[in-house]
This record gives sequence, structure tokens and C-alpha cells, in this order.
Amino acid sequence: MQVSIQRAAKALLLLTLITLVAPGAAFAQGGEGGGSTLHYFGAAIGAGFAVIGAGLGIGKLTAAAVESIARQPQAAREITSAFQLPLFLLEGVAVIALGVSFVIIFVQ
Repeated sequence: MQVSIQRAAKALLLLTLITLVAPGAAFAQGGEGGGSTLHYFGAAIGAGFAVIGAGLGIGKLTAAAVESIARQPQAAREITSAFQLPLFLLEGVAVIALGVSFVIIFVQ
């Protein structure tokens, strides 16, 4: 478990560095259009956070449901029916966030 926490800390540090450096690199680009490319970066970061958050939420929800079913197999139907609504809501949040990211990328 310790290795995965260190790996996650390194990934978070890398993401923080990219977040701090990328806007400067985007503004440093000289071009004829003069347009900013920061909306691409923002859409990518937003989509990544949404998908990672939804994935973590779905993982925890599924783990709790499976553990509950393992403890009380006779209540599997009730647990599964109570499990489905939050699962669909989490998936919906991720899909809507990805849709918003695509709108940001392709509309501007």
C-alpha cells in the first residue's frame, strides 16, 4: 500500500507542476492567430479530474456493495437495487463532464 501512496504523491506533484508551467508555455507561443490555447488545457484537466473522481466514487461504491452482499447474501437483491441509482448518477456526472470538455474544445 505504501508504494501506491508514493506513486500517487508523485503523480499529484507532476500534475501540479504541469498546471503551474503550462499556462506560461501557452502564453509564450507566438503565432499569427494570437489566440490562446489554454481552453484545451483546462478542458483536459477538467475531464481528467471528473473521470478520476467518478472512477474513485464508483470503485468505493462497488466495493461497499460487494462487501455488503458477501456479509448478507440473502439481501443481495435489495443491496443491488439500492446500489444502482448512485452508480448511474456517478456515471452521468462523468459523461456530462466529458461532454462539457468536448464543447469547450470544439466550440472555441
